[in-house]
Amino acid sequence: MNVSILIVEDNLGLSRSLNNFFSKDKSIDVAGCASNVSEAEEMIKLLSPDAILLDVIMPGSDGFALIDKINKLNLSKPPQIIMYSSIGHDAIIKKAALMGVKYFMVKPLDMDVLKSRILELFNPMSEIADIRTYPSKSLDEKITNIFLTIGIPAHIKGFTYLREAIRVVYAQPDIINSITKQLYPKVADIFNTSPSKVERAIRHAIEVAWTRGKIENLNGIFGFKIYSRNDKPTNGEFIALIADRLIMDKTA
Repeated sequence: MNVSILIVEDNLGLSRSLNNFFSKDKSIDVAGCASNVSEAEEMIKLLSPDAILLDVIMPGSDGFALIDKINKLNLSKPPQIIMYSSIGHDAIIKKAALMGVKYFMVKPLDMDVLKSRILELFNPMSEIADIRTYPSKSLDEKITNIFLTIGIPAHIKGFTYLREAIRVVYAQPDIINSITKQLYPKVADIFNTSPSKVERAIRHAIEVAWTRGKIENLNGIFGFKIYSRNDKPTNGEFIALIADRLIMDKTA
């Protein structure tokens, strides 16, 4: 598998870092680098990249404007888009999801995780690639929407760790029965951290949601009352609950 990418980044230092990192990888080709929306539009027409790494904040415009331009090009094979920003505001992430962005990452970027996300989009054996063949929203978009609905802020580490944990359980439901020995270590390996930090960050994310008092929104997602303000789930219960709902949506 060989994936061509276009880097759209006005920060020359970050653009070079991304280019240097992926230039050493045989599975990913850097088709080009653009520093603004106009350059990017022309390079997309010329190079037809498989994927675009796109910063939200761009000089004279923004990443969302480029997405609009791409949609108007009516390409037979539009590029997959991974967007990132130093601002992990809920509204920005929600807008990105609604506009079809496949992944949203918050700076500083973890290059290895970024590489994994790119390859997942084009790996026919990946459960994420399979999900994206459905006409409905992608798995990450669904998880992100649930998090935003119940008040888990995107800028905290627990948001990313919890989303990854749900993705893993979605693909491997039985792993929830070994959350400490398998699930936390698996997520920790992805983000180059420790299982204990993953556990604490996920716990914090759940507690933030309960503190914000949006439990009725979670109950609304399922159509009946599951939790009250004082009935806080364990990490495993919460992960299993969301993963089970997503699995049911897939088979419905």
